[in-house]
Amino acid sequence: MHLKHSLAISNARVVAVADVSKKALERARKMGVKSAYSDYEQLARSSEVDAVVIALPTHLHKDCALCFAEGGKDIFLEKPLARNPEEGKEILSSSEKHGVKLMMGYPHRFNPAFRSLKEQILNGKLGEVQVATATFTGCGPFMHRAEGYSPMPVPQWWFDKKLTGGGALIDLGSHAINLLRWYLGEIVEIRSYLGHRFNLEPEDYANCIAKFESGQTAFINLGWYSLGDRIRVELFGTAANSSAEKLPANRILQAAQLLMGRPTQYYLPHFWELEYFVNCVANDTRPSPSGKDGLKDLEAIYKAYNNPLQIG
Repeated sequence: MHLKHSLAISNARVVAVADVSKKALERARKMGVKSAYSDYEQLARSSEVDAVVIALPTHLHKDCALCFAEGGKDIFLEKPLARNPEEGKEILSSSEKHGVKLMMGYPHRFNPAFRSLKEQILNGKLGEVQVATATFTGCGPFMHRAEGYSPMPVPQWWFDKKLTGGGALIDLGSHAINLLRWYLGEIVEIRSYLGHRFNLEPEDYANCIAKFESGQTAFINLGWYSLGDRIRVELFGTAANSSAEKLPANRILQAAQLLMGRPTQYYLPHFWELEYFVNCVANDTRPSPSGKDGLKDLEAIYKAYNNPLQIG
């Protein structure tokens, strides 16, 4: 998906890709990419490359990001930043040391519905927000996360906490917590109840309650038990209440748009975030959400992991 979107950005040129999959590299060549490497370190040494999109499994984020930061390449990194805050701090430190831009992949920040909530807060329409809820459910690792949810075999790393850093909380919670921090500020306290409906090592659902610096509270519900991603945020203010939601994709419309080679309506925010990143690189401006945002999200998530709610 990121490759297809990158090829559609008018002021950027895709010069190379790297992947361990021969099938993936052949697909990239057929899409017109000139150079294809089996090792990302080779790509990092290319003088043609100004910036890179890293869309690897979480356990590979740190080494890959450090490699490109040391090579002086600006970085767009898929969430979560890393498996834990310690790795995240290494990535952030290296990007700052080498003067490269680091942007996190949070497409919901580019969704018009969620941006509208931010505008309603800023223009005072809601008054003072007192309480918020965020719900994000999907199928998690139980279907391959290709565009449109492919029937391909699911990669086994998804079920290993040492490789992922956790389950539904770090996976879906990265998005929900990032949105809530964008709306309400920094989290000072957060606790979680983790569920294991499918008897996996990582949690397959999580319920959290968070408190923010300004005193607001938020209830966060996350789960890998629903076919099709659905994310909803509700804000309850002293003057008005408001909500935003992203529903599962319309599969018929999505299939038609894929056949036409266009960014699908469901994935347009993913296209807009990459387009924005390219413009930040071209205009030498700092991107947002930044690596610092990714680290603060990760710190809140690990605070939640370490502060369990006792129920019953």
